[in-house]
Amino acid sequence: MTVTRRAAVRSLAFGLAGLGLARPGVAAPAVTLNVLYNLPGFTKFHQPLADSFMKANPDIRINFLAPATSYTEGQQQVLRAAVTGNLPDVYFSGYNLTAELVHTLAPRRQITDLGPFIAAEGGQAFLDRNFSPKIAALGRVDGTQYGLPVNASSPIMYINADLVKKAGGDPDHMPTTFPGLIALAAKIHALDPRIAGMGYDINGWPDDWLWQALIFEQDGTLVDGATKKVAFDNAIGLRALQYCRRFVIEGGQVLLDWDQSRQQFGAGLTGFIFSTPAHVQTIEGLVGDRFPLRTATFPLDNTATGGVPTGGNSAVILTQDKAKQVAAWKYLTFITGPEAQNVIVRITGYLPTNLLANGPDYLAPYYAEHPNARTASLQADRSMPWAGYPGGDSVRIWRMQRDIIGSVMRGDITPEVGLQQIVAQTNALMK
Repeated sequence: MTVTRRAAVRSLAFGLAGLGLARPGVAAPAVTLNVLYNLPGFTKFHQPLADSFMKANPDIRINFLAPATSYTEGQQQVLRAAVTGNLPDVYFSGYNLTAELVHTLAPRRQITDLGPFIAAEGGQAFLDRNFSPKIAALGRVDGTQYGLPVNASSPIMYINADLVKKAGGDPDHMPTTFPGLIALAAKIHALDPRIAGMGYDINGWPDDWLWQALIFEQDGTLVDGATKKVAFDNAIGLRALQYCRRFVIEGGQVLLDWDQSRQQFGAGLTGFIFSTPAHVQTIEGLVGDRFPLRTATFPLDNTATGGVPTGGNSAVILTQDKAKQVAAWKYLTFITGPEAQNVIVRITGYLPTNLLANGPDYLAPYYAEHPNARTASLQADRSMPWAGYPGGDSVRIWRMQRDIIGSVMRGDITPEVGLQQIVAQTNALMK
């Protein structure tokens, strides 16, 4: 441990003692934390968990600000607040936008390095006890732990077991690479031209999550760290676009938006689709008893080093008030702890970010009763950060890329031309 880090830890310890939090029998002053999270639907777990936390910590009050409608809107709201000096004390930052947030706020000393707090909890032993290395990395920027991971979601497969069996496949042992899955989809489509063999709804997805999945599963990256240019201007990017076209011409995919595709799958008209684990309960409801539903992990062409992009958010501390920082750290360790993760996963279907949450006292019985919900947790060791592009124009970049990918899938342009266009326009927008 460096001299600077030891000093920070001592300072934190003194701060705890000064607040009365390190001395039993001494009442601590009341602290109110203004907390901002994204997506109003997440209120269904944030509020009850906050109520539970405040009951156990009566000296800390959680005051939720109106939730942002999306991660992008939340990011813009926080960056505006940084200029006016009216930042929330705790913010749940989308993984793909955290680097941009840190690079903006850290030079202004408006975001908190969690290192001293982690060191006071036991350092690396604390992280290893609670998080897998790849999950912990979701809250790390430039080697510094700024956030603790709260929600995590990586794409999975939803499978119509009847159609797969009719096509000669095994729904419990699906192909684990895209070439194998495309071949199976072609067989399903051949059963009946009205049935789509598969659905990979990248053409209508609201963000680049499914595009990054096609890059990451081959062990590719979005941006070259040295040149700051597109890093998939190679066989990996070309193969990803070739897959997109093959999904249609070989796999029989119908180009729908993700909601229509989900409805079609529920009606028994698609062999398998790719989507978020947050849709498990919704898709189970759509399927009903029409056919046996299975889920499976995302395919990896590069089984050694490939991975999947992880959506979701980590909790970061923005307040620089020492008393609020101590209270915020208690809140962070609670919301990322096994008790809270047990609640969050059962409500959302996401994979648990805390290793202990998989235990018999928490999610193990739930997964035994709901095997389709367990699939997402099997991808924790494949989790890779959902990346963003330099320059803060990731949303605009994806909308451009999606239009081009759609043109490739429709056959309006070739994958080769599509890659040239995506690379040239992405590099231009990053400038």
